[in-house]
Amino acid sequence: MTTETVPSKSNGGIADLKKMFGGGTSSLRQFGILFSLIAIIVVFQIWTNGTTLSPQNLINVVSQQSYILILAIGMVMVIILGHIDLSVGSVAAFVGIIVAKSMDDWQVPWPVAIGIGLVVGALVGAWQGFWVAYVGVPAFIVTLAGMLIFRGGNQWIGQSTTTPVPPEYSFIGSGYLPELPIAVNFNVLTMLLGLIGVGWVFYNEYRLRRQQQRIGVEPAPLWVSGVKVVLLSAAILWAAWLFATGRPGTSFPISGVILLVLVVVYSFITNRTVFGRHIYAVGGNRMAAALSGVKDRRVDFLVMMNMSILAAVAGMIYVGRATASGPQDGNGWELDAIAAVFIGGAAVSGGIGTVIGSIIGGLVMAFLNNGLQLIGAGADAISITKGLVLLLAVAIDVISKRRGGPSIIGIFMRRFEGKDNKKAVLPETMPAVAPTTASNESSLPADLPRQ
Repeated sequence: MTTETVPSKSNGGIADLKKMFGGGTSSLRQFGILFSLIAIIVVFQIWTNGTTLSPQNLINVVSQQSYILILAIGMVMVIILGHIDLSVGSVAAFVGIIVAKSMDDWQVPWPVAIGIGLVVGALVGAWQGFWVAYVGVPAFIVTLAGMLIFRGGNQWIGQSTTTPVPPEYSFIGSGYLPELPIAVNFNVLTMLLGLIGVGWVFYNEYRLRRQQQRIGVEPAPLWVSGVKVVLLSAAILWAAWLFATGRPGTSFPISGVILLVLVVVYSFITNRTVFGRHIYAVGGNRMAAALSGVKDRRVDFLVMMNMSILAAVAGMIYVGRATASGPQDGNGWELDAIAAVFIGGAAVSGGIGTVIGSIIGGLVMAFLNNGLQLIGAGADAISITKGLVLLLAVAIDVISKRRGGPSIIGIFMRRFEGKDNKKAVLPETMPAVAPTTASNESSLPADLPRQ
């Protein structure tokens, strides 16, 4: 009897292409979401006769959805922990009216007003984090109460009326990268931003290959890395060109720049810091994390506080774009943010999710909403479609992972891999006790190399 197995091939054909997207189940799910985003854009680009990818429409999409995507960054961290935050829309509106009142009634300079808004957001987050982390009240209940409290606070402070903000403040919500005194037909700073993005793609791929080699993981072939870098760089430069060549006076929105900075910062925090590892550890298995020395209550507190700070940022950006704060600001924002996170691949049970995936999920909803508006669909049809998309995305995730099953994308890729891989020789006798795992998912971020 023999128990020797023949390892299957890890390189060649589809198996190599799989490495382009990380190779893990979570990575492949994000690839599927990205493919869905591309498909939606292509369909509406054809349906609208090229309007979807016109420079002005892209600028509008970023300006209109930036605050929702900022909320999604914080919400994915909350959901990874297994919580939910229903108060983000009300907190954004509450901070927005305070900032607007401070400038309109109290004559506070706009930079100071922004600082006040961030402090208020932090205090609100500390209040909610205290009840969740140290009192033990479920986050659903705490934030539901917060939604009511801070919505009422917005209406009380603003007297249910609209409060304008000065033009110089509106720049953060409705401004664009400025023009340089250079005689060209595009915005130089926007194209420079695109080149920075290309540089980051090259550096990230180089760093990833070096890291894989250092820990003994076989990296993807050079041609796979080359194709990945070329495709991503081409997409970034093309998008930068579209933003840079919009109508005169427009370019990449300032709100989009704020969003990009936050994406980079929080991607680093979740992927490269101890605190980020603790978030995934607590979300994956709270008891095991606590026994390992992770202060799970502290993690809960900081994540809830961070969520409210990002809600404050989103609220201030919206007020700048609308040039005023009103009693209806923030209505339904929490639902859009939660939808973006789940469509972006976060697990309902917690422990799984990424910042990039949430941004992609938010863009899916943004372009779906935008495309339906461009073709003249009514508000009822838009709402029904968005609800069905959210239900379908979560249902596929739940069904595919039931009883430890692989993801839909994993099944699809496995069909092709069978043509390239040799069958492993199974042992003639099975061990008395076989090691098992509760899930084929990892609680670590999908972009980490795995052995």
